Amino acid sequence: MQNTATYRTNKLNTYLANEILNSSPEKLLIKVFDFAIVNSQKHDIVKTNEAIQQLINALRFDNEEMSAISSGLLRLYQFCQDQMRKHNYDVVKEILVQLRETWITVFNQVKSNGY
Repeated sequence: MQNTATYRTNKLNTYLANEILNSSPEKLLIKVFDFAIVNSQKHDIVKTNEAIQQLINALRFDNEEMSAISSGLLRLYQFCQDQMRKHNYDVVKEILVQLRETWITVFNQVKSNGY
């Protein structure tokens, strides 16, 4: 019985690993948001803050324009981490959902404009 469960787990892990390895950076960003949103709904502070930390690590400060956008996102992400520590899960979920929707809108606009 355990071998069947282990086989299914390994098969699922392989599937997830392949899905992640073959995803575009845009899809990976959305997956991190999905992970953070799900775990904020579960009130899992550790996993939510780990996901938000990944979002922080992905910020780029290459030039003035990117730096301005990234600085704003950094403050939002840090606010979310702080709110998770204060157990304000719904606030965090709402911010993450809105940011996720914004990113999807941006990706769709970029795609439709051919950038």
